[in-house]
Amino acid sequence: MKNFENLSLKDIIKLTRASEKKYREGNFRGAFEDKMEVKSYLKSKFCDRKIIEKFKQELSKIYLSKFDLIKDHKSKLDLTKTKNIIKLLDKKSEEKFNQGDYKGAVKALRRSEKYL
Repeated sequence: MKNFENLSLKDIIKLTRASEKKYREGNFRGAFEDKMEVKSYLKSKFCDRKIIEKFKQELSKIYLSKFDLIKDHKSKLDLTKTKNIIKLLDKKSEEKFNQGDYKGAVKALRRSEKYL
């Protein structure tokens, strides 16, 4: 596991935006690696609920869309179903990455982030 002690919310946001930029440029492997680094930080002991809430706010700015079907779907789900969907998408992302489908892997990760 990487050392996250000195990582701040600004760094997480910067890394998320860099991942999004790489995704739009077609560098799917780089985008996936950045997303995985952010995800591992969010699961670490150095991340608290306050950071996660601010991270969610930042994601809503990045993924701003007029029609957001995931947001509509998420409002009708309970917490356990949401967690199951996130696990399923994470598993799908890992499978796609192992197959060499970096674009599919990053898409599944981006989709799972929207369920946070």
